[in-house]
Parts: sequence; structure tokens; C-alpha cells
Amino acid sequence: MSSINYDELMQPVLDFLGCQTPNEWLDEAINNLDILMQDHANCEKKAASTAMNLMFRYSFFPDLQVKLAQLVREEMLHYEQVLELMAKRGQEWTGLSAGRYAGGLRKEIRTYEPEALIDVLVVGAFVEARSCERFHALAPRVDDELGRYYRYLLKSESRHFEDYLALALDVAKTAKNEKILKRIFSSVLNIFVRLKKNLILTPDDTFRFHSGVPA
Repeated sequence: MSSINYDELMQPVLDFLGCQTPNEWLDEAINNLDILMQDHANCEKKAASTAMNLMFRYSFFPDLQVKLAQLVREEMLHYEQVLELMAKRGQEWTGLSAGRYAGGLRKEIRTYEPEALIDVLVVGAFVEARSCERFHALAPRVDDELGRYYRYLLKSESRHFEDYLALALDVAKTAKNEKILKRIFSSVLNIFVRLKKNLILTPDDTFRFHSGVPA
């Protein structure tokens, strides 16, 4: 792992997100590692579920099937690994309500195809990119064991965000609609960038892995 250039790995993620996690959230995370780890596990399980649902709903896109199958396997592996870390630390599983981040982004998803699929994939890219950015920011602040694990996750999480964006472009190309192609890299991204910044930089009453600034 020492051979990985983390700055180089993270630059496309940071460029895509447009804003970094505030220090206030990082301080809150250090003081609430139990909630952080529990919600991280939930996020991995939800990511696998989302990818699986897309596989069933859009089975007529072969490239989508292959990429999402790989993603499901990796997300479930990460889910198991977080559960193992929790058990090792004597942390019991507890129920947590969902944070506002993914739900807030999904409110902008259109209801007609292929735009709906494109928007879902773009939202997936933002969620994966934010996860990657937070792992990177948290790694030097947590204990050595957890820090090593978060660094281990960076390569796969950064690839997930790029895969989602590539799939969105592939769907647009399949639709052969120049308007959709332009929307992916302009309107869609701009809409979600503004919304995503708001969800990350504004006060949030609930601390979660993707929550905003602690209120």
C-alpha cells in the first residue's frame, strides 16, 4: 500500500466533488466512531442493494450488468469487513436512521428514461466519491487499524465513482441523444454539485457517514 500515491489518486475525486469535508464533521466523527462505523456498514449494504436493483431493472444493458456485478461483490465484501471490525472492537449492531445525503440527491432524479437511469448513475458517482474523500480525510485522524482500512478502501471507492460516470455516459451514447450527452457533463452535474455542496456544508441535526456540518 505504501507505493500508492494518495494525492494523485484523490485529485480526480476532489475535482469532481468541488468541496471537501469540513473539519467540524471530522471532529464529530472522531467523537462518534461507533455511529460512524455502524453507518458505514449500512452504506456499504445500501450500495450493494442499489447496484443489484439496477441490474434487475436494466438487464438489457450488458456493460451495466458486468460493472454492477463487480460493484455488488466489492460492496458486500466491505460490508462484511466493517462488521468484522465492529465485532473485534466489541461494538454491537444497532439500528440507525438514514442520513439526508443520498435521499437529498435522489430527489432530483427524473422519472423518465433514459434520463432516470443516467441521473441514478450520476448520484451513485457522487455518493462513491464523497465516501472516498471522507475515508481519505479520516485515515490520519483515527487509530492505526481503522486508518489502514480506510486507506485500503480508497482505490476501490475512487474506481466506483469513475465507473458510475462512465456507465452514465455509455447509456447516453446508447440513447444517441446529443442533448442528453451535453446534460450529463453540464446541467446534471451542475444541479447535483450545487445540491451536494449544500448537503455537505450546511448544518445537519443527524450525524451520519455522509452528513453535513454538525448543528
